[in-house]
Amino acid sequence: MPTTILTTDDLREFKMELLDDIKNLLTKESKGKLKRYLKSSEVMDMLQVSPGTLQNLRINGTLPYTKIGGIIYYDAEEIQDILTANRVQHTLNS
Repeated sequence: MPTTILTTDDLREFKMELLDDIKNLLTKESKGKLKRYLKSSEVMDMLQVSPGTLQNLRINGTLPYTKIGGIIYYDAEEIQDILTANRVQHTLNS
């Protein structure tokens, strides 16, 4: 079995690559958490609904929204609260 010798330069390079990977992961994760207001297209992707369904959710008051200059924004926290409040829990009867 061949032996591989690791040098301090190898370890330093490994450390830098690992730190870069961790920074990238944290940046991606924080980007998802920092965005508070979502546009309609983002909400449609998130909820997997059509534009018509999203409009119905606005009209019947299910989803609160803010309209600024013709662009509709939704609060991501409010959407999460609505999803949690409307969660259906099924119990299995034995």
